[in-house]
Amino acid sequence: MTSVEFRNHHKSKTRGNTDNINQWQSGSDYSQSVLDTSRFDGTETRFSAWTPVTNKACNQQLFQERTTLILHWFDLWTDRQRKEFICLLLKRCSKTQLKFTRDCLAESVPITRMDFTAALPRFLSLHIMSFLSPRDICSAAQVCWHWRFLAEQDCLWSPKCTRLGWFLPYAPSDHEYGAWKRHYVACTASLDILTPREAAGVYGTLNESLTAPEEQQDRWREDKIRQTIRQKVAEHKKAALKTRRAWLNTSKLGTSFTGTIHKTLSLTAALVQLGDTCRLEKSLSSVEIREPRLNLSMSNTLESTGATSLLRPMRSLFNQPVKSSYSPRPHFLLVSSKVPGYELLLAAVQVSVMVLPFDSQGMTLEALLSLAEKVIQGRMMQSLGILVTGSAEEITLTDGLSVNEKTVLKPCVREFWENLCGWVVPASEGGSLNIFAPLAASVAGMDLMRKLSILTGLNVRAPTGICTGSYQHILSEWSGYGEFPPLVYLHETLLLTWCRQAEWIEEACKNLRKQLGPQLHFMCQEIRGRILGLFLWDQIKMPVISLKSEVMQCLVHGLVALMNETLDDPLDFLGHVLLKSSVSSGLKNIDQLFLTESASFNRLNPESPEGLLSDTDRRSAVCKELLNSEKTYVRQLQAVATVYYTPLRAALDSNRAIISSVSLITIFCPLLDILETNSVFLKELAERCEEWGPLQCVGDVCVKLCTKLRVYTNFFNNYPTILRTIDKCREMLPVFRSFLKRHDRTVATRMLSLQELFLTPSARVEEYVTLLQALTLHTPSEHPDYTQLSAALNSLLTYRGFIHKLKKSLDQDLRIMEAQNTIQSCPNLLEESRYLITTQDVALLSCLNGDIAASLRMYEHVSDLGLFLFNDALVLTERSMSNMPFSLAVNTTHTFLASVALHCLKLKEITDTKYVRNAFQLESPKRLWICATDREEDKIRLLSALRSAINVAITRN
Repeated sequence: MTSVEFRNHHKSKTRGNTDNINQWQSGSDYSQSVLDTSRFDGTETRFSAWTPVTNKACNQQLFQERTTLILHWFDLWTDRQRKEFICLLLKRCSKTQLKFTRDCLAESVPITRMDFTAALPRFLSLHIMSFLSPRDICSAAQVCWHWRFLAEQDCLWSPKCTRLGWFLPYAPSDHEYGAWKRHYVACTASLDILTPREAAGVYGTLNESLTAPEEQQDRWREDKIRQTIRQKVAEHKKAALKTRRAWLNTSKLGTSFTGTIHKTLSLTAALVQLGDTCRLEKSLSSVEIREPRLNLSMSNTLESTGATSLLRPMRSLFNQPVKSSYSPRPHFLLVSSKVPGYELLLAAVQVSVMVLPFDSQGMTLEALLSLAEKVIQGRMMQSLGILVTGSAEEITLTDGLSVNEKTVLKPCVREFWENLCGWVVPASEGGSLNIFAPLAASVAGMDLMRKLSILTGLNVRAPTGICTGSYQHILSEWSGYGEFPPLVYLHETLLLTWCRQAEWIEEACKNLRKQLGPQLHFMCQEIRGRILGLFLWDQIKMPVISLKSEVMQCLVHGLVALMNETLDDPLDFLGHVLLKSSVSSGLKNIDQLFLTESASFNRLNPESPEGLLSDTDRRSAVCKELLNSEKTYVRQLQAVATVYYTPLRAALDSNRAIISSVSLITIFCPLLDILETNSVFLKELAERCEEWGPLQCVGDVCVKLCTKLRVYTNFFNNYPTILRTIDKCREMLPVFRSFLKRHDRTVATRMLSLQELFLTPSARVEEYVTLLQALTLHTPSEHPDYTQLSAALNSLLTYRGFIHKLKKSLDQDLRIMEAQNTIQSCPNLLEESRYLITTQDVALLSCLNGDIAASLRMYEHVSDLGLFLFNDALVLTERSMSNMPFSLAVNTTHTFLASVALHCLKLKEITDTKYVRNAFQLESPKRLWICATDREEDKIRLLSALRSAINVAITRN
């Protein structure tokens, strides 16, 4: 048979084998076909085993063809058949072939865990083990025989014995090992500690015998120690039933930091050791100094059992405080993404502060606590800062959850505060909870602070000042004593810039997040925020400003006085004001025009008596702030009338109309009604402030304003229509477009546009609530103005709730429309009472071997998905990404895949293994999805929001 005939014969035989394989896959009688083939094709079968030994090229070709055929069969077999074939093949291999297989597997599947004592030289292994304590070395000796041999070497135990003065009485032989270990164990077992009195009885003493008064004092000291121990044990047992410190849980965070393995003593045993330690010395002053050195494990035991607080009262018995050097504890700051321009704050964080920025959208308290625990990692914090959105009576930690005096005692909220503040040192050591919201400016806020202080056991501090600007209340006076909290967490210059321009910075940050967000997606939120904040700070960088600068204070007051005057030569007027300020010794004789500014300057020096004001002075300052801010507000409304409405009306009356009469009335009439109402309010308020006295009342004027809030209601109901009318006229009428371009952002409009001026009414309602809350707080209940102020405050609180509902409804509709436009081929999402909770990008996985144990299952990344969680449904989309040529930009598109009602959705978390991480399972009545997130934080936040939404949906249905 020639090589050509052999090749043709082999090809025909291969085609026959392929047909047989197809028969076997289709379920036909494969064995019968094989028998028939072997019966009628005996000659071909006989020659199939022939190998042309002399022709190496033909031999290699035949080997390659047969190998290809076997590999083809192997690809068609099931997993069980492949494993059986591999086992049979390995049984036929020789030792050299098995070693070759082992080396190949070691290259393709590298070893991730191995015994370092087997890989390293013996002297390196012994050097590593020399850093262990004796207890740890004994534990390591129980691993295996090799570790025991290393753990009993004399080079490990001889330094530990000689350090304590224990020497071997003989020289060990060359082949003897473990002698020093046995000597260490024998010395430790026979170690005996005698009290001074017992030592004097055994060995005698050189001191004189105690007199009767000294003996009585010694007995009194012993009785006092026993009595204190019994009292502290009883107090600790009672406190343990109410609260547990964070290091008493079963998590890994409660483990000891020393790294030693020891059996934890009970609380009573720890206190007994403390009493024995106190008896070791007669000198009470030396007890405090020697106590940490005498028993190091005791302090760890007291700390792990929560008895650290018991040690301090015991030390106070001896009245000998000892100063010890210790590293300062860090501070911890929570920053919500709802805070405008929070990236700039991340760039301003001090070095000694640990910061956790979190996305409040879709976040729950359980997920937030989990993220905080990962950042803290069991360390004790000196203070806790909460920088979130809020008002004078509540703070908003997450979307849909506001913490106020009514909700703070809910089980979930109370557990969150207890666990989070458990990482802060007690108030006796300076531990504090600093909330960056003006809670100290209202009665409800003070009640909330009082409850938080009782709940956490910390000093709760908050700003007491009132502001009508952006976030300038942070710079005002803070309740309590101590350091100025904003400067503890943030740098001064960046903080001042952010406080005055928070809302404007937020608009710039929105565009930065969209542009740079995809490029920084794989970085953590803190680093991503710091990069954006530093970039933004470089663009809006201002000269270095100091709160303590007297020049800046004089300049601020001069500019404020200049704004209130209309002069031909403003520079000359400003020069006279500054000269007058310098002659009158700076700011001492200048009236406090703004409570926020003046309070911030006084507060930087806590020891200054000027920062301590009585209720009468504070009430006067708040009324003055109310009057000044009202003047500014009316001036802005008048700018709308004089700069925009009057010229447009004059053009319309002269038959040279820029916009139609209907458009003019639609845009300006609601705001002009507000201007008329507030002008009357300003006039009456100014008359009351001119005749100000301790018994002067302004509550009736505020009540009168509240009766005319219908003009604000008319404005807010027509506000979307007003904006649409402005946009339509600007787009269709070039004359109106030129008119806006000529008048927008001028000095007369305070550098604001027409649309920005229309934002002032909603902001003013918020300011009214804050100012009246402060005014009510500093007005005694027996004051004749208290009843009127309370009535006006309740009306404004109700009206503010109405505005919040309007804003929330518009924001929810806007987010749903953005999701609708993002998802291609998506059904209508805009339905009544539906809102978007959160979105998350995940990977869709497929399980390759679901019939084995869960820890051994392997998953394949099939595609990318996008999850859009609504309050009643979960929308799944297929996410695709495409890169642009010569650009780093990435385009992401979403295509509608499925929608599942939440009450029909089942959620199952998949445990992390070496094959998959951050995975979970979504199951609907018809389909199953296995998804995974890139980061564990995203999984925690998404699953927490999913569980909460599913529970609410099931309850509703």
